[in-house]
Amino acid sequence: MKFPKFNLQKFEKSEGTKRKELSNQLDKICRETGFLVLEGHGVPSAVIDAQWRVVSEFFLLPNEKKQKVSIPYTGYPYGWIGPNKEALAASKGKKTPPDLKESFNGGPLNIPIGIEDTRAYDFCYQPTIWPELDGFKDAWQTYYMEMERLAKRIMSAFAEALGLETAFFDPFIGNPISALRALNYPATSEVTEEGQQRAGAHTDYGSLTILLPQPETAGLQINQKGAWVDVPTLEGCLIVNLGDLMERWTSGRWVSTLHRVVAKPNQTQRKSLAFFHQPDWQAKITPIFPGGESSVFSGPYLMDKFKSTNV
Repeated sequence: MKFPKFNLQKFEKSEGTKRKELSNQLDKICRETGFLVLEGHGVPSAVIDAQWRVVSEFFLLPNEKKQKVSIPYTGYPYGWIGPNKEALAASKGKKTPPDLKESFNGGPLNIPIGIEDTRAYDFCYQPTIWPELDGFKDAWQTYYMEMERLAKRIMSAFAEALGLETAFFDPFIGNPISALRALNYPATSEVTEEGQQRAGAHTDYGSLTILLPQPETAGLQINQKGAWVDVPTLEGCLIVNLGDLMERWTSGRWVSTLHRVVAKPNQTQRKSLAFFHQPDWQAKITPIFPGGESSVFSGPYLMDKFKSTNV
């Protein structure tokens, strides 16, 4: 398949019939694929370079040093999650060996007050456990803020693609509970356990995901009509995909696509940055179009999904 691309800046600068044409193009991609290569994202290269630098330094640390910022207990969302701790396929009800990866995870930078459901503070607003690496926290938070801004722009484009007012999603994403995850897939000599992947086949949970794969690496695949299709890694581009919540929000009009990071013998190391955009904890997600499922609340929905993947 020819992998779909969408230029966000071109869309934002367009008017009239051209804007409508691009809006329809985005709707078609979200209906058919749920994945796209994003051009014209506007994230400064200096911000991306700084984030890659600190993330690479972190993953080069010996495990005993990374252990200092390890999650304190199973289900804690932020900090280092070491090898053999997650199996993403479990979120789809499939039992597999643990995924061949490690990750560092960080949560929202701002904590709102007054949320009645205290689980929000026990889960999504727990503090990130920062490593003692020069510049790590600053680079991470700067990249996170860029992803938050970009996600809001994409959500505005999504609203237009759905035939809604541009600001339709704004009331739901005033204090999003988004997470940023840096992933490291170590080099593999051979894959010994049946069904084991670098990241098992899963769909993402939230509204959208913004992925930055390490340049000149491969392995991410999406499932299209029962076949696994490689997702390209293109210079200067990001990858955006829809999550389960967006599929539910659009009454199934748009698709949250099954994907994986495949494990093969003799693979080189691969890193990626994944920003999981998620509406406010208390946001009530009600299907936009007729025929959808029942309403859910964003935070509890995410929490239940997340906890299903821990080994």
